[in-house]
Amino acid sequence: MTRARDTSLRLGTGDVPPVLEHRTTGRSPFLLTCDHYGRLIPELLGDLGLPEHERRRHIGWDIGIAGVAEQMSAALDAHLVAQRYSRLVIDCNRPPQAASSIPVISETTTVPGNDGLSHEAAASRRALIFDPYHQRIDAVIDARARAGQPTVLVSLHSFTPVYAGIARPWHIGTLYQRDTHLPPLLLEALRAEPGLVVGDNEPYAVSDDTDYTIPMHGEKRGLMNTGIEIRQDLISDPAGETQWAERLTRAFRAIEATLKARGLI
Repeated sequence: MTRARDTSLRLGTGDVPPVLEHRTTGRSPFLLTCDHYGRLIPELLGDLGLPEHERRRHIGWDIGIAGVAEQMSAALDAHLVAQRYSRLVIDCNRPPQAASSIPVISETTTVPGNDGLSHEAAASRRALIFDPYHQRIDAVIDARARAGQPTVLVSLHSFTPVYAGIARPWHIGTLYQRDTHLPPLLLEALRAEPGLVVGDNEPYAVSDDTDYTIPMHGEKRGLMNTGIEIRQDLISDPAGETQWAERLTRAFRAIEATLKARGLI
């Protein structure tokens, strides 16, 4: 195994840009973001000192959410902005000053390639991966505003069925902080689905200290917003991804109609 070198990070010839987009001309009011879509690691960083089975775990990415996000984007005709690199390189939903931005320990796993990074090395990861992703989200929202297209921010994630030995009963959770419009509608729509255990700010809640995408792009801009967390065992195969994409598509179509009827979009 190889670990990161404390140097100025750059993308190699085999690396891809950090930002992936679908439906860039989509007409939906919903803008989908996916902070932990991928688990790539830049060539220069090797494997961060971790075996493959560790890099494939939830500590490396949000398992299953890529397929859900892509199918929702297609079904809703919604612009999707996703980030291809592993959260172990830099977490694109953490404030850069947070200790968890470039984790030395993720859950119980030590990440050798993140140990002892200089300020310059950390800054280069931000400049190469974190900044382009969030600058692109900003640019998309700005362009939509200029075009008179409403934007409702939906940040898509997945979570582990068990954490620290404790089983999590929720199938899906709605995450929010300050928005009072979208989360209640989403909770209502999901709770109308038979048999679902729906978390209200569970298994996580949005905060300025632990999150970046919703506080920065949703709340500071005054946009309606919500985070979504789907339990990973429910979207661990293509059939599960499709089932949940269809469920969320139904929910957001109904929510769009309600928001229009209320004059909110």
